[in-house]
Amino acid sequence: MFYFYHPHHPAAKIHVERASSFCFKTTADWFHSRPLSYCIGREALQADFCCCCSSIGVPRCGASLHELNKALKIELKANANCVWQIQRNVNQTIRLIFSYFKFAPSSSCETESIKVYDGPSTNSPLLGQVCNDTDAVPVLQSSSDSLTFRITTNSMAFTRNFFVFYYFFSPEKKIENCGGQLTGPNGTLTSPNYPERYPEFTYCVWHIQTAKNSKINLQFQDLFLELDRNCQFDFTAVYDGLTTNTGLIGKVCGLAQPTFESSSNVMTVVLSTDYANSYRGFSAQYTSTPLLAPAEPNTLLTCSSDSMRILLSKSYLTSLGYNETHLRLNDPSCSPAVTDSVIFSFPLTSCGTTKKDEGHSITYTNIVSLSATGNIITRQKSIQIIAKCKMENNSTLEVIYITKNNIIQNTTAVGKYSVSMSFYDSDTFSKPVSESPYYVDLNQTLFAQVSLHSTDANLLVFVDTCIASPQPDFGSLTYDLIRSGCNKDDTVVTYPPLEHYGRFKFNAFRFLQSFASVYLQCDILICDSKNPNSRCTEGCISRQKRAISSYTWKTNTIVGPIRLKRDLSGILNMFPFLLIVKDLHPYARNWTRIM
Repeated sequence: MFYFYHPHHPAAKIHVERASSFCFKTTADWFHSRPLSYCIGREALQADFCCCCSSIGVPRCGASLHELNKALKIELKANANCVWQIQRNVNQTIRLIFSYFKFAPSSSCETESIKVYDGPSTNSPLLGQVCNDTDAVPVLQSSSDSLTFRITTNSMAFTRNFFVFYYFFSPEKKIENCGGQLTGPNGTLTSPNYPERYPEFTYCVWHIQTAKNSKINLQFQDLFLELDRNCQFDFTAVYDGLTTNTGLIGKVCGLAQPTFESSSNVMTVVLSTDYANSYRGFSAQYTSTPLLAPAEPNTLLTCSSDSMRILLSKSYLTSLGYNETHLRLNDPSCSPAVTDSVIFSFPLTSCGTTKKDEGHSITYTNIVSLSATGNIITRQKSIQIIAKCKMENNSTLEVIYITKNNIIQNTTAVGKYSVSMSFYDSDTFSKPVSESPYYVDLNQTLFAQVSLHSTDANLLVFVDTCIASPQPDFGSLTYDLIRSGCNKDDTVVTYPPLEHYGRFKFNAFRFLQSFASVYLQCDILICDSKNPNSRCTEGCISRQKRAISSYTWKTNTIVGPIRLKRDLSGILNMFPFLLIVKDLHPYARNWTRIM
């Protein structure tokens, strides 16, 4: 193979010596470690497989491959379904490496993936799958001399890119100083032949395991692998666990001195090389340090109808390696107040807070992100503190949890929506009645309004049930005014639900003999006004239908007492509208009105 390089390129001699067939283009690509356009071996003469003005070894949609090794740069559009079959009659195994892959954004594994089969067709056993969720540099190995992979894409208009490399090898042929188990508290590892050039077709895996409750710091004092922007050809990959399936911390190539840190006492290091451009490899040293338990979270979330307040202790942030300058909400323009603690306080509908109607509750969620700085590469470079206010069933469930290395820490607290009920002097609902008790005339029309005090403008208030009782604890005797949104008293009129207000009116009445006061208790449903199918828009429904109907949040509120006006002589015979108890048993609940 022949390459054009700057005369001072350190590997110029290697490339010329390995020339067999070539193609090139006269651009600045010469100054990369490989040109962006090249062909492999005799592919330079095969137009179907190589275009010197586009990319390396680009088969059309699928191919049958028989070479001992091959690199493929694959570009696919929407709705592709392509199959590549690798087969050669040799008593060897195939190693297949997907060193770079870019699927359509947000595609799922169900709609877009690479599936690899351990045999000559897609009917062979499934060996593995690569998709957007793959957090690794996938390396798969066949059990025989044949292997098949299929790439499928969804309908999104997007150019997918893949770099695939395979080669046949004999598993029994070992390379010295290639991988192994390292169990001491500290140690060193070097690539094969270091500081001489590493071998071609090398795949080495080192497993590092230190004492429990420790973490590993891996520092490369020297690393020189073939340079490529995406590390497609030769690379070192570091994983946050005992296998390559435990999450990729990072992949590196070129000339560098990176440092990696694990989240626990295990780490895996991989070296993979192809057939060309060998350099001196790497020398690395690892150390272990105690894994200190973080300080108690010392986080506090307070929710009200109007606002959310997140308090973080400085000592907790310090234990995580952060300070107040590293924090931001969904909306970065909302900054915290800093005293002995770090405090975010903001209205529920601001600072990027998201609102979600979950059927029987409404949640408001915001995220405090902590972004790390520095040169150490970790598996998860940021921490998220997720604050959630959940409004449901007479209370506000306040949840705050921290995500770090897939660990979630929770704390909960209880609060309330702020709801009140008042009487008004007219149907304009402009002037509330301030006196208490509220003295009324016989059969006087009373106007009642339930008010929700919240900064969220998109909430409906629905009066579901209202009962009257001579007792403020609503014990043995009650009378239904409204039940399940249905008017149970023939003087009741309900108004359509409004954002933040529920309204109704009814005629005054008084209890029998000694019960001189009346109290009202109403059950209130609060719904997202943007949901056209919520319980708040359904009106009167039967109990059976109500059981399967969805509402968002439920609470109750009490107002009273209401008392009948009396003249100075204390007239006691003005009761033609008394409610007579049908059953005088102390638990009787059925009343009727005498008009």
